[in-house]
Amino acid sequence: MTRESGSPRGVLARRLVQLYTGLVLYGVSMGLMLRADLGLEPWSVLNQGISRHTGLSIGTVTVVSGALILLLWIPLRQRPGLGTVSNVVILGVVMDLTLARVPELSSLGARIPLLAFAVVLNGAATGLYIAARFGPGPRDGLMTGLHLRTGRPVRLVRTCIEVTVLAAGFLLGGSIGVGTVLYALAIGPLAQFFLRRFAVSGLTPAPSRVVARSGTSPERAILPE
Repeated sequence: MTRESGSPRGVLARRLVQLYTGLVLYGVSMGLMLRADLGLEPWSVLNQGISRHTGLSIGTVTVVSGALILLLWIPLRQRPGLGTVSNVVILGVVMDLTLARVPELSSLGARIPLLAFAVVLNGAATGLYIAARFGPGPRDGLMTGLHLRTGRPVRLVRTCIEVTVLAAGFLLGGSIGVGTVLYALAIGPLAQFFLRRFAVSGLTPAPSRVVARSGTSPERAILPE
């Protein structure tokens, strides 16, 4: 997409298209990572573990956990946006739809490229969704809220949250593997690239992804996880 200026109505339309396209693609990428069966990102590891113990689909768990995390925003005085609420509903629903459409794969030769495609797709979805600037996802809002309330660096807060989530998910039977490592290493550069690619003219610069090794600025921590 180009950064051409347009009317306020046209800019809003583009932002809405980016928001919902990004959220749908994000849900698809989550489902594809699960089908690759080579390891998931931390929150999906936890959701998969909960799913295995409750009998609920992982998409349903993703929706419920997102809603519960959103409740934690209240004492943190965080304000959800359209993107926040849409995130809670759409990711899990699309993830389940993707799993229903894409069969399980047994061949490693098919699963490895599927994993790589899913991670790149996740980066593109991140760029689309975040550049639309309709608010962070519930999990990143939790992180930035804790940062603001505790004064701890974003990097430290994010690391503590994701290590805790990953450990809990692993104990519950969630999948950790090379995909988990690949996601952690690749999603930052991919998100930064696509955030620049899909930036909307007339808006302030889109924030970048914060991972465990990056900076501490809270405005760079808003992502749709």
